[in-house]
Amino acid sequence: MGHHGWQGNPPRTEDEARRRIVEAATACIDRNGLAKTSLSEVAAEVGVTRQTVYRYFPRLADILRAVALAGVEEFADRMERHLDTFGSAAEAAVESVVFAVRTLPDEPYLGLLLQAGETDFFTVEVTSPQAFALGARILRNLPVDWTAVGVTTDDELEGLAEILMRLFLSFLRYPSTPALTDDRLRALVRRWIGPALGG
Repeated sequence: MGHHGWQGNPPRTEDEARRRIVEAATACIDRNGLAKTSLSEVAAEVGVTRQTVYRYFPRLADILRAVALAGVEEFADRMERHLDTFGSAAEAAVESVVFAVRTLPDEPYLGLLLQAGETDFFTVEVTSPQAFALGARILRNLPVDWTAVGVTTDDELEGLAEILMRLFLSFLRYPSTPALTDDRLRALVRRWIGPALGG
């Protein structure tokens, strides 16, 4: 593993090298914004050559993906805290869609995938088994009696998470014209998702 540079503190493992490059990219984005963040700037921030960065991330887009994915857990925690205030299954499901549609585009890191034109990658990540499992974990942690509305197994909770995630992905990828207000989006989702969850 080449460790030339690294500000005199070479990483001990490949994973540490990748993590430090992602942290450097995050610092550059925080300081200068996405549009002014380049692979050269990331290399300078971490103290290596561009060639060293290329060894771990062939393109700037690959670094942006890693930065975005590093923000997934923090976003999931915030969504869970928001949904924790809704006591019924239907309300929690509806609000999960509204929260994601309104919050994701402005997320400092997850939103990068949309801003940078990485929408195909974003779609793949949101519709992955790992994403559905994360969505199910968020739903499971809410103060909602899922069994009371017929969601009795982990597979069913993951299925609900998948439907909700595919729904917010659709609204993100193909926004309504004219744009829906939060209240109109909430009413639309409640009308069709609510009855399935006793709401």
